[in-house]
Amino acid sequence: MQEHHYRVEVGGTPAEVWEVFWYHGPDKPMTPGVTIEILHPGDAGGEGLVRHCHFPVPRWLGSGGVGRSWEWVTQVRHLESWKYDAIGTPPLSKAEGFITLTPVGTDRTRIDFTERYEAFNPWVRRLGIERRVHDRISRDNDAFVRAVEGGLRFHRERRAAS
Repeated sequence: MQEHHYRVEVGGTPAEVWEVFWYHGPDKPMTPGVTIEILHPGDAGGEGLVRHCHFPVPRWLGSGGVGRSWEWVTQVRHLESWKYDAIGTPPLSKAEGFITLTPVGTDRTRIDFTERYEAFNPWVRRLGIERRVHDRISRDNDAFVRAVEGGLRFHRERRAAS
């Protein structure tokens, strides 16, 4: 099993950061190479949301460089935190992630991200493929979380234009 932790502080309130992650409008900016299709929106607070994601993985996995996951979101605490569980391929694997938003001062938020990842095939783990794939996904997750600053700008401009 692989585990990855990432922490970043951004210039926005927890409500603004929440909007970056939870806004599902058609104009939502996406990370290049990543698509997220909402299969079920969950309840009014997002509990039970189900999504299908496509994201870059190493080409040597034989999938044309595209990974897929089916994810469900639970333990949603509005403006504070949520958890996701996922089944992904390649390689066939499971993951669970936790995202927590903590106010820092009046207009900053700390984002804590933790993900645990495990390939189902024990040979994939023994040969180090699990670690190599998760290192690549984690690097991309870090870039995504850093992109929150861009998402904050997008939402501020969107609100100002309306």
